[in-house]
Amino acid sequence: MANIYHPPSLINAYLAAKVNPAFDDAAQTAINLRFFPTSPTSIDTLTETFPDGGGTFAVYDRMLRMRRQPFPHIKCEQVLYYFYAFGENHIESMVKITADVEDFLNNGDESAEDLNKWARENTADWSEATLPIQFHNFKVYQLQETRDIIDFGTARTYAGNKIIVDFDWHKG
Repeated sequence: MANIYHPPSLINAYLAAKVNPAFDDAAQTAINLRFFPTSPTSIDTLTETFPDGGGTFAVYDRMLRMRRQPFPHIKCEQVLYYFYAFGENHIESMVKITADVEDFLNNGDESAEDLNKWARENTADWSEATLPIQFHNFKVYQLQETRDIIDFGTARTYAGNKIIVDFDWHKG
C-alpha cells in the first residue's frame, strides 16, 4: 500500500499541543483544542458531540497550491482554519488562539524547524506514512478580525476567526 502524506495532520497535532486559548497557563491541561476536516455539519453538532473541548475547536480545509519553484519535490499548500470559541470568555479565547497560531507558525523556516523537531520528539503518535514529512517554511494570514457569531436558536454566542497557514514541505 502506498504511503499517504497528510501534512495538516501534523500541523493540527502540533497546534493542539501548543495553542492554549486560556490566558492562564495553568489552565493548559483543561483545554482540549480539537480539529475537524470541513464537512457538512453544524457548530451545535460538534459542540454536543465533543463537550469536553473546553469551548474551542477548529474546522480546517486543505488547499493544494501550484508549485512556486522549478524543483518538483517541494510541495506548496495552505490550510484554511476556522477557529471557534464559545462560553464565558469566548472573545478572549479567540484573541489568544490567534496570537498563539501566529507565534508558532509565522516565523518562516524557524517555525518549520520547530514543528519538525516536535514531530520527531513525538514519534509514538505518528504512523510511518506521516512521519517522513519535512516542513520548510510557514506563513500565517488572518482573513478577518474576531467577531461574534450569534446562534439565534439558542442563547449561545460564538467567536470565530479565519486563518490561512501557508507552508512548503517535502516527503522525507
